Amino acid sequence: MTTVVFLCLLVPWLATVSGNSLDQKTQLILGRVPARHRAGDYLESRKTKREVPAHREHGMLGDEPEDGPDAGGDTSDLPTCLLCVCLTGSVYCEEVSPDMTSVPALPKETAYLYARYNRIKKIRSKDFADILTLKRIDLTGNLISEVEDGAFSKLPVLEELNLSENRLVKLPMLPAKLTVFNANYNLLKTRGVKATAFKKLTRLVNLFLADNQLEAVPQIPESVRTVHLQNNNITEISVDTFCKGNNTYYLRPSLNEVRLDGNPVVLSKYPDSFICLRSLPLGRYD
Repeated sequence: MTTVVFLCLLVPWLATVSGNSLDQKTQLILGRVPARHRAGDYLESRKTKREVPAHREHGMLGDEPEDGPDAGGDTSDLPTCLLCVCLTGSVYCEEVSPDMTSVPALPKETAYLYARYNRIKKIRSKDFADILTLKRIDLTGNLISEVEDGAFSKLPVLEELNLSENRLVKLPMLPAKLTVFNANYNLLKTRGVKATAFKKLTRLVNLFLADNQLEAVPQIPESVRTVHLQNNNITEISVDTFCKGNNTYYLRPSLNEVRLDGNPVVLSKYPDSFICLRSLPLGRYD
């Protein structure tokens, strides 16, 4: 009887000991960690991650300056592709913070630049001097009031230039291969736009000069299909503005959209000025 009682007590004890030993071995084999240790390691890892500077976390070496980029509010000393998004042939510098006040140094192979809605005030001739691959430049929504001579005109393959929503009072010299030019919403007056400013642009297709202060229509190249001159101060036009007054057989079928609405000029006073066009300009006729 004593032996039976002893066995009854011994067997459960052995089962418990074996179970605990098996659990510990299983944890070691499978790499499991007790819950209290897992929680501690997790909190420690989070603490460590917060303490690591962002540039080191991403594998960037070097000493961290005492003041970060935002402290001085100046982007001139920062690499372009740190401030902007650089893809193959394209650079996107839109609404950069801290404020971007000048065109950044661009990679040599840049073909498309989008630097919209910054605080760029001046375009220097050296800004694009070494970037001969540029095909499109978009500087919409800056504070540009001055463009140095040759800044754009020396770019051999530039096709599209957007300077809308700036403070230009004078039209810059433009490159010969331009197909699209947009200077809407500036402060351009006729004295700041030479009458022959677009004459040599034989590939120009779309010309946008709306919402300025122009008093007259500049010469429009034969290649142009769309002209937007709405919301200016144009008071009159002539038979030579769009057509050739001395040639009644002259036709201009490619120019299919002319906007002169929002100007003081009454277009009905100049019926002979549109005889070469496929359709009448949009504007005031009463």
